[in-house]
Amino acid sequence: MRKKTGALIGGILLVLCLSISARAGMPTQEIARLGDDLTPLGAEKAGNQDGTIPAWEGGIVTPPPGYSPGMHHPDPYAEDPILFTITTANIDQYADKLTPGQQAMLKAYDTFKINVYPTRRSASFPQRIYDATKMVAATADLVDGGNGVRGTVIGIPFPIPTCGVEAIWNHLLRYRSDKLARSIAQAMPTRSGRYTLVEFADEAFIRYSHEGMTEEKLQNTIFYFKQKVLSPARLAGSILLVHETLDQVKEPRSAWIYNPGQRRVRRAPNVAYDNPGTASDGMRTTDQFDMFSGATDRYDWRLVGKKEIYVPYNSYKLHSDSVKYKEILTPLHINPDLARYELHRVWVVDATVKEGARHIYKRRTFYIDEDSWQVLLVDQYDNRDQLWRVSEGHVINYYEVPMLTTTLEVHTDLQAGRYLAIGLDNESSMYDFSIERTPEDYKPAALRGEGMR
Repeated sequence: MRKKTGALIGGILLVLCLSISARAGMPTQEIARLGDDLTPLGAEKAGNQDGTIPAWEGGIVTPPPGYSPGMHHPDPYAEDPILFTITTANIDQYADKLTPGQQAMLKAYDTFKINVYPTRRSASFPQRIYDATKMVAATADLVDGGNGVRGTVIGIPFPIPTCGVEAIWNHLLRYRSDKLARSIAQAMPTRSGRYTLVEFADEAFIRYSHEGMTEEKLQNTIFYFKQKVLSPARLAGSILLVHETLDQVKEPRSAWIYNPGQRRVRRAPNVAYDNPGTASDGMRTTDQFDMFSGATDRYDWRLVGKKEIYVPYNSYKLHSDSVKYKEILTPLHINPDLARYELHRVWVVDATVKEGARHIYKRRTFYIDEDSWQVLLVDQYDNRDQLWRVSEGHVINYYEVPMLTTTLEVHTDLQAGRYLAIGLDNESSMYDFSIERTPEDYKPAALRGEGMR
């Protein structure tokens, strides 16, 4: 039997990068496992011993009948039954497969529950991403104490991670398509359930994954991101532009904001770390966007190991155009009848603020999907070491690409009794993966022109 490097199911594996920039690629014998006993991205291909997690057989490889690009994505698993429901009454029975954050949610809210469905390992990606992963696994290396990566482009750099920061870099560099435009909404309901929608038009041009990309052509820029506020009126017209860098010590993230009142584009150095996210009422930090984004330098990252957890997955009900926002946005938490949870293996990474650094979250525990490297759950602790906020990434497979990523992110503040939901798209137009853009479209001068139209 091959040695399962870096994997421990249900236990604790304390793995630190003892020499964080000394590793230059995976050993040849480990790379050979990709596509063999491991999936092309490094997950365990086999199911679990109990048979509650099936083997990975390629994920969704063709869209359901009747689907065409531009539609909301029909649920390929609509006929699946609920296997059982976890509530505060039976939490002890399932505690070993729940995160501290999930247990806290169940205990805090009598109306919260976790409906568990059959596990569907639906994650799939283009063949070129699989091929590139096998190539860069031989060359990828951490630099600047883990604050950057070199020797990688297009693929997942560390498909068999040996430390926590490698697993986080896999999330940061996971495949999310090459380009996309979307219309989404964000809401922050009060304890009584009242809310005002903030509507965004987002664009991303993800250079890292472009076919034929090289490190030289990448020029340290992972992607360009643009976000325009459409409503409410008091915020409408503001535009955020971000250039995300691969090594943020060598070259920090660049950000600009267009202010419609002043008709000026200004640098925005505060679009980083624990500064408040756009129009979030302080309910999420900038680096909580996309479950985690930005620089890694304020935390020490510890790879705890792998564990089986009930995680949000195949959340097509939360994405459906037959559901209205008001049906999702219930008091205290989203409508649990629309959420779907499945048992999956996840990498557990514990992040603790470095000595001498600062962040409003003293500690964060990330639960990362082994099949896609998407962060699915995060527990965030305050400076008193008290659990503060719980984040959920409800994912679907955008099977026309294909890729697996969030359709809705939910960040619950247990201390305030409120939550923020971002990514709502049920009443808006769908993702467009065919937009025609060039890097010139994401220069600050172009931002000014767009804002004045």
